[in-house]
Amino acid sequence: MPDYALELAAGGRVAGVDEAGRGPLAGPVMAAAVIFHGPPPDTLAMLLDDSKKLSAVQREAACIVLRAAARAGVLDFAVGAASATEIGRLNILRATHLAMFRAVARLRIRPDIALVDGNAPPLLTCPVRCVVKGDSLSLSIAAASILAKVTRDRAMTRLDSRWPGYGFARHAGYPTALHRAALLRLGPCPHHRRGFAPVDQLCLL
Repeated sequence: MPDYALELAAGGRVAGVDEAGRGPLAGPVMAAAVIFHGPPPDTLAMLLDDSKKLSAVQREAACIVLRAAARAGVLDFAVGAASATEIGRLNILRATHLAMFRAVARLRIRPDIALVDGNAPPLLTCPVRCVVKGDSLSLSIAAASILAKVTRDRAMTRLDSRWPGYGFARHAGYPTALHRAALLRLGPCPHHRRGFAPVDQLCLL
């Protein structure tokens, strides 16, 4: 389980940063940045982990508590995104870094340092320290991973109502068998990502 040790060691205002949605064939890539104003209470910390290790119900519950904690002044957070069009223009890594930049830039207070999940440092408005498997080690990164994932899933559910037939609410744009079959049947929509082989191959037909 993640803890607050990395944040305490870094000192100052520490933002945890993580993304959701690098692997899908459609939709935005989302990032979140979270600053705890001190060690989070145990009742909150126990809900936090790498979002991929939590069920959808657990992520939603944790997201509700995180938003309530933000309203209570326990933390600050912000979310940023890069669109499918930006992903096609920039590539997925650079678009992910753009979403992270936007998330950190939207924080109410500027962090002294950002702990970023992974090993590729984005250019942010503050110094960056990369933490491999950070969403399993740092509470602020874990919180960011949950907020990014839940926000993106909700966005894909809204997209499903605008572009029915693809099943976005069920697979969130990931390359499931259902999604691939819909792509073959309907062709790509404007929210499918150019530069991803299954989408580009259909665009050439």
